[in-house]
Amino acid sequence: MKLSLSVPVDEEFEAEAARLIEAGLASRLSAKDAELFDGAADAADRMGWVDLPQNAADLLDKIESLRLRLQEQGLRTISLAGMGGSSLAPEVMAQTAGVRLEIIDSTDPNQVAEAIGTDLEHTVLIIASKSGTTVETDSIRRSFAAAFESIGVDPASRMIAITDPGTELEALAADQGFLATFLADPTVGGRFSALSAFGLVPAGLAGADVRGIIAEAAAAAADLSADGLDNPALRFGAWLSIAHARTTEKLVLAETAERLNGLGVWIEQLIAESLGKDGQGILPVVVDSPADIGFSDARADALLCLLGPAADGSELGAPSGFEATITGGLGELFLFWEYATAIAGYSIGVNPFDQPDVEAAKAQARHLLDGPDSGSTEQPRFREGDIDVLEVVDEATDLVGALEELFSQVDEYGYVGIQAYLDRIADAEAADLRPLVSTHAGVQTTFGFGPRYLHSTGQYHKGGHPNGVFLQITGEARTDLLVPGRDFGFAQLQRAQAAGDAAVLSEKGRPVVRLHLLDRSRGLEQLREAIGSISPRHHFGHD
Repeated sequence: MKLSLSVPVDEEFEAEAARLIEAGLASRLSAKDAELFDGAADAADRMGWVDLPQNAADLLDKIESLRLRLQEQGLRTISLAGMGGSSLAPEVMAQTAGVRLEIIDSTDPNQVAEAIGTDLEHTVLIIASKSGTTVETDSIRRSFAAAFESIGVDPASRMIAITDPGTELEALAADQGFLATFLADPTVGGRFSALSAFGLVPAGLAGADVRGIIAEAAAAAADLSADGLDNPALRFGAWLSIAHARTTEKLVLAETAERLNGLGVWIEQLIAESLGKDGQGILPVVVDSPADIGFSDARADALLCLLGPAADGSELGAPSGFEATITGGLGELFLFWEYATAIAGYSIGVNPFDQPDVEAAKAQARHLLDGPDSGSTEQPRFREGDIDVLEVVDEATDLVGALEELFSQVDEYGYVGIQAYLDRIADAEAADLRPLVSTHAGVQTTFGFGPRYLHSTGQYHKGGHPNGVFLQITGEARTDLLVPGRDFGFAQLQRAQAAGDAAVLSEKGRPVVRLHLLDRSRGLEQLREAIGSISPRHHFGHD
């Protein structure tokens, strides 16, 4: 791989790199020394990722054998029910390989129903959950099981489990006789699991060259565990750390190589969830290209990072002075980013292996689902056109006013987080809100589909730098899809997850505006018009 870095003050970078080398940080990570993070239990139990490239031989053989079995049975559609670390890495592997892997990481009833109704006769469902109790994956499994039964297919004959040993999912798979079960290393945390069964099995069954990916990672392992300036992960971790010390905490990622398509979203989860805690951290901002808003007009709070080569003769021109270009094979880049993230965590002073603020939103969602009003529809503050406004920051009585109030709450170097609880495929146009909001709010802006982001940037939203404001969007479904064996449907679950996360953000003093689209297409158009009518608060590029 190749790594090119620039910093505003060379002496700062050299001093931090020397400190990390003197501490033996990279080699101690490779040796799984949890004392690096004050012996934290989450660190001691979550460092198995360093060994994955060397321990994958048997797993690769099993994947290839099972793929042949599926082909012989005419099972050509591989669907994956997984969240966060259980779906993002295999999604990248499949995208870069150009093979089809159906990712179902949503509770949107429209999206789940569409996934179930696509080529069911030839579908295998992979249920990937480290805990074995993830509500999204369990609900999707139940719905697929009922659908398989409706066409006269034994559900267990079409299901594959990936989980840790001793979970409820492992027991269920054994009891029902699933087609296959893969038990992952319990000492590997979800977001560090790209090179484990969670990443390799779905991608490999879909047809990606996972053996080649592992070979790339294994070849890079020695360099990434070395204590010296030739270690690119150590240099990059030091780069992140000195930027963070200068309050340059937004890592803007732009892909320039088709073979790295989708890698930015995987990095987003790894960095945000690992480092965004204790009021600190690095916030990844994923943009479409170096010409996109947020990258081309970045300000002093942004580190600019290209995933792939820079255009010939071009300069990134980051006002902060922090620029990076990273190229390489997918396998070595997975391991590089894992090492670099752990190194940055040590340097910043946070434990990169825990996620202390993730459970709060889950608990709130469970409370809303189980409460006495769990089946009721929330009453809006006011209705305007095709949008119900559910929550505002102050006392706005119109949509534009509510958005203006939200944008007025963000610091000059804060950020806006857009959380869209919609159909990630059919409502993909919602992602266009990111550059639009960034232009009119005048700050870096992130976008995430819910509940997918809850297993990614959700930790940073609540535990990272407290300078974010949030625009949350839900939408009316065509029809609800009941979850078999549960007393709720997907629409109700989705709304509970959104409201639960908004409640936790509000409790932590993060301003939130919540909108519900009565008609998704018309509501998004109305929202775009409202945002576009707001005069920008700050101007990018003029520090």
